[in-house]
Amino acid sequence: MTCLACGEQVTRSAAREYDKHGDRWDREDKTFEHCCKACHRELCHLPRNELEELLVDLEAETANREAFLAAYLTEVERRYGTLEEES
Repeated sequence: MTCLACGEQVTRSAAREYDKHGDRWDREDKTFEHCCKACHRELCHLPRNELEELLVDLEAETANREAFLAAYLTEVERRYGTLEEES
């Protein structure tokens, strides 16, 4: 297996399943990516709600990293407001 976070090659027994939709228990018609144990421990295991869908949508619409990050910031502010508004 190849860790999706760091690229390290690990055996299946040394890897942890990662489901980008945040629901690894619903296994029907799914394929999983994998993380090494060290990277898996570093992941936030809190619910991601709309995050993965937003990232996938933006990735499909943007050509490079800078455009992706700008689009992400714009969409997050549109949906949830700015940090200043939360204070």
